[in-house]
Amino acid sequence: MRLLVVEDEPRVAAAIARGLRRHGAAVDVAPDGADALSHARVHSYDVVVLDRDLPEVHGDDVCRVLHSEHPGTKILMLTAAAETSDIVSGLALGADDYLAKPFRFDELVARVHALARRAGDSRPVVLRAAGLELDPARRTVRRDGRDLDLSPKEFGVLEALMAADGAVVSPEELLARVWDENVDPFTNTIRMTIMKLRRKLGEPAVVLTVPGAGYRI
Repeated sequence: MRLLVVEDEPRVAAAIARGLRRHGAAVDVAPDGADALSHARVHSYDVVVLDRDLPEVHGDDVCRVLHSEHPGTKILMLTAAAETSDIVSGLALGADDYLAKPFRFDELVARVHALARRAGDSRPVVLRAAGLELDPARRTVRRDGRDLDLSPKEFGVLEALMAADGAVVSPEELLARVWDENVDPFTNTIRMTIMKLRRKLGEPAVVLTVPGAGYRI
């Protein structure tokens, strides 16, 4: 799950990003509306967590552009205004959900996950392949009835591979889906994560390497 947090208060942005990363998401942060739109033109996001009250380029304008140019991206709008009229106007701009500040972080996480599921609504709720069963909502993985303990990145890689339904997924695609923009694309991050994932999945191997192309299940 690739997310963008748009928040002009650095401490709030850092706290939200840190918490979402702990729940397995790859999170980029934009401090203002202009930067948010620049990010969206470079990366594909499942969900944008958007502070409505941004300076200069207002959150309303960011929402309009995202809704128009990136219809597959879901928008969770955050604001201190919680009147019904504010909620209605925010949804009318193209936001998919609306959360008033202050909020409980577990509610934010639940809403983000719900929106991410809607962003990939053609995908089964529970992914199954080669004896594996992956539940994105509960963040659980089982193989032949055995529970597996995966790290957030291992889980993200496995989810991306299973969602591809047998198609090859390139290392570049995995980096874009599972890691944020701070990762060095020239490191062996993908190879090491695949190696650890294979070890935990056990035999027979289900994550296959396609030379010169990537990986598939």
